[in-house]
Amino acid sequence: MIARLFVALLALLALGGAARAEELTLREVLQSSATHAPQILEAMARQRQADARLLSAEGQFDLVFNAEATARPLGYYNGSTAEVSAYRPLQNNGGQVYGGYRKSIGDFASYEGKSVTNEFGEIKAGMLFSLLRDRVIDERRGRRELAGFDIELAELDRDLVAIGVQRRAIEAYQLWVAAGLRVKIYREIYDLAKERQDSIERQIQLGARPAILGTENQQNIVRRQALLVRAEQDLQLQANALSLFLRDGLGQPVVPSSDRLPPRLVDGVMPRLVDQSTAIAARPDLQALLTRIEQTGIRARLAENELKPRLDVRVEASKDIGDGSPIRRPTEGILGLRFSVPLEQRAAKGRIAEVAAEQDALSLRLRLLEDQIGVEIANLRTQVTGAEKLAGLAIAEAALARKMAEAERRRFSLGASDFLVVNLREEALADATIREIDANYRHAASQAELVAALADREQLGL
Repeated sequence: MIARLFVALLALLALGGAARAEELTLREVLQSSATHAPQILEAMARQRQADARLLSAEGQFDLVFNAEATARPLGYYNGSTAEVSAYRPLQNNGGQVYGGYRKSIGDFASYEGKSVTNEFGEIKAGMLFSLLRDRVIDERRGRRELAGFDIELAELDRDLVAIGVQRRAIEAYQLWVAAGLRVKIYREIYDLAKERQDSIERQIQLGARPAILGTENQQNIVRRQALLVRAEQDLQLQANALSLFLRDGLGQPVVPSSDRLPPRLVDGVMPRLVDQSTAIAARPDLQALLTRIEQTGIRARLAENELKPRLDVRVEASKDIGDGSPIRRPTEGILGLRFSVPLEQRAAKGRIAEVAAEQDALSLRLRLLEDQIGVEIANLRTQVTGAEKLAGLAIAEAALARKMAEAERRRFSLGASDFLVVNLREEALADATIREIDANYRHAASQAELVAALADREQLGL
């Protein structure tokens, strides 16, 4: 018996906990969206791709090892050679450093004297250094710089996507709350009509009211019930839409229940007062365009590099080790120069003209984007101010409509008012309250739009 009572008590506690579901806050939605939204995760994956491309570009400066061997199984001469070498491109020049070891055994023809080494082989080391073309920038360093800017572009794209996702999450939450408040007001006037039906039927039985009044109120009940059903359907649709942003720990959508609705629609986010130029500079789309302009600068430098003649200097030292020809024993030093120049240079000139045209186009796009962002922020500030005023008027109107409806219901209960009048008062209250909800939603939505336009990552939960 005691065990049954204990189980029943636990069940009651569980039901009580379920009835007091925790109110869903905007911060919870934004945190869930920032963590699990597929669009943000996709942008983060693209950022990892950019990191991988930079790693590939850095791989162009890796140490390269080579090995080569030759043998003569047939023929008069039986000389064989084996050689290993390694080189690494320079980080600040288009040249490279290299070194190697070579060993030969057997007999070689007189015209293959360069293949012959002393007993323990030959070691060598050297460096190739660019004096004109590839001195300041070359293809390897250019690709590495471009890959570095690609990472910045991926980060800015992630920010842009995240801001858009969080803005839509705020909108979905606000629409869900507004739909819940509409359900609340329609349920209120529906319950009032149902309660009045009981009173009307008692008065009809006493002969104080005509029977047609009961039919008229039933018609009113059906009409208000239809409004309630449509509002509940809209609430479910908005809950389903909100589940795209509200997710569990595994990233699965969670449809919020109506008992998690907050009692009122709050702004959630508040635009901060920032300077116009600061707000424009903080926009990730503007920063991305500036990054692309910097990338065109790198491509312009690469094209200008191709106009320069090539002048490379090579310094090398080698030494044979062990017994062998005394001619090969001294350390040998080599200094070499290489010069080449394209005579027409049409390819480089074409690339320079192409990059210059791209820079002009991006500069014009940057100016237009700055103007558009400035106008967008100014318009949103105006919308926030206007929406705040309209929301205040709607709140005042709803408060007055509620006073009128309550007073008319009291007069009706005392027999001093007509059913038509009290019904009109209640419907006016419902309309005014709906307008209040819509005005509050527009004010909250305009504030969220402004916060997103200002790229306020902290307010957006990023």
